[in-house]
Amino acid sequence: TISHLALDLAHLLEKRSVMLIRQFILAASALSLALPSFAQDWTEFVSMEDRFRMFGPGQPAIEEIQYPSEYGVEYPARVYSYEDGPNRYSLTVVDYSDAQRIHSERTNKTNADDGTIYWAIDVLGAIAYAAWNIRSRGGEVTYDAFHYIQRVDGHQLQITNEDQSRTFAGIYLHEMRLYIVEATSPAGRPPPTIFQQSLELLNEEGETFNYRYLHTPDIRIGGGG
Repeated sequence: TISHLALDLAHLLEKRSVMLIRQFILAASALSLALPSFAQDWTEFVSMEDRFRMFGPGQPAIEEIQYPSEYGVEYPARVYSYEDGPNRYSLTVVDYSDAQRIHSERTNKTNADDGTIYWAIDVLGAIAYAAWNIRSRGGEVTYDAFHYIQRVDGHQLQITNEDQSRTFAGIYLHEMRLYIVEATSPAGRPPPTIFQQSLELLNEEGETFNYRYLHTPDIRIGGGG
């Protein structure tokens, strides 16, 4: 059918765009001596623990943190960060795999959120809450819309900060992990889009993938028929 042909075409175009980004970064790294600092020492980083790969300026600093959710629950997370001169890059990966148990044991429940479904609501609302946190820092939001990678639901933001630096952010939720990509460059510098666009999610075998249809978390809450 026409709809299936359109999906197949979109699938091919998306795979092609990811390949082009990877090829560009590899070529830039290979020619680093002839290119400005933006392209120097950019290498691929792979994390099987958090199921992703992406390019960055060297090897990231890795910090384990507790990530506070909308309901005041703290989840284990890792921050992969880079500094490249005045540019700042980071990927935060939040692990929601044990959300139900963590919610059941929390001590800060109220009458409004004391129930068996709020762990799932916390997960399903994670993208919206992460986007709200980024907006709340201030600055002028110049782009704020739904986005996806590999057919995985997400959201993108672009913000001009008070010092005129620019932040590009992408937020995606896949298999009970939240991925928050942020890249900031100072005023007058090229927008830091390549870091954000280089993110690829991986399966258990360490391979990238593309769903045929948009993929949302498979979480069932509530009851009824």
